[in-house]
Amino acid sequence: MLYRETGDFKTSYIADQQIFAIRQDRWFFWALLAFAFLVVPFFLNSYWEKSILLPFLIYALAALGLNILTGYCGQVSLGTGGFMAVGAFTAFKLMTAFPWMDMIVVVILSGAMTAAVGMVFGLPSLRIKGFYLAVATLAAQFFLLWLFIKVPWFYNFSPTGQITAPTRTALGIPVTGARTQPWATYLFTLSLVTVFAFAAKNMIRGRFGRSWMAIRDMDIAAEIIGVNPLKTKLSAFGVSSFYIGVAGALYFSVWFGAVEASDAFTINMSFTVLFMIIIGGLGSVLGSFLGAAFMTLLPIFMKNLMVDWMGLGTALAAHVEIAVLGALIIFFLIAEPHGLARLWSLTKERLRIWPFPY
Repeated sequence: MLYRETGDFKTSYIADQQIFAIRQDRWFFWALLAFAFLVVPFFLNSYWEKSILLPFLIYALAALGLNILTGYCGQVSLGTGGFMAVGAFTAFKLMTAFPWMDMIVVVILSGAMTAAVGMVFGLPSLRIKGFYLAVATLAAQFFLLWLFIKVPWFYNFSPTGQITAPTRTALGIPVTGARTQPWATYLFTLSLVTVFAFAAKNMIRGRFGRSWMAIRDMDIAAEIIGVNPLKTKLSAFGVSSFYIGVAGALYFSVWFGAVEASDAFTINMSFTVLFMIIIGGLGSVLGSFLGAAFMTLLPIFMKNLMVDWMGLGTALAAHVEIAVLGALIIFFLIAEPHGLARLWSLTKERLRIWPFPY
């Protein structure tokens, strides 16, 4: 009797359309959210903020954006790093050109600009798909990176090519620059991620999400039953790029504060976010968060284990970390293609019938 929905009947359409249909899921989610908002800020320090929580939240938002495109709409993309760069450089230009602008507006406008760029590069998806579409988005990654490196206007003609976030506020509280507090940047990022995660979940459950999944499952059949491929694919590219652009703006302004396009937004970042949704689970909002947590926490754990406890060198530890991550990706692709989200689903199935055999 640990995990039951038996007897939890739905007597209205509102109850039937709840995001968390099972009472235990709702309790656990709201308790976790209350803990994250009301408890964590009081015990937060700079290490947990910069090394664990901000990376997890920002990468989870980027993984959610990529999962909308790849997991739900079936359009492969390798340009995540380039689109994050669009969000970061748009935020930089807005922060320097409009010092009075609130950071919430800056982040949303950065996402909107990235959505427009993403829809432009999503046009080839109307003619090509699969491996060829992946190559087209990979070309977008290299083109955008080249653009931000070679055109000095994007980094305000700085001789180093580096962009630095000035001090800016959200609702009067500094969230960028040198005067920020760990709790402020954490709550700012957590609030945005929570709002956008709820928005994504509701979009997926609505008309847009059903159209994306119809295109993913069989685009020809979807077009026959009335799904517009042009509108559906471009909307997936737009929404996905918006989320990734917001993640890029937060990555630059809130997490690091100063970045260079040639170092921060490389193809490695695109693969990192792709690995997150593979390990977490394609076509799952929960999988985006699980994959981001896995890819964020595992390197920290392995570094502490090999360097601090086992006494290995940092170079050797880095190579072992890459090998282990590669092996785990292969394992998930073979043993459980639906990732950690599927494992959690199977665990709930077992809890439903416990103590009887599965």
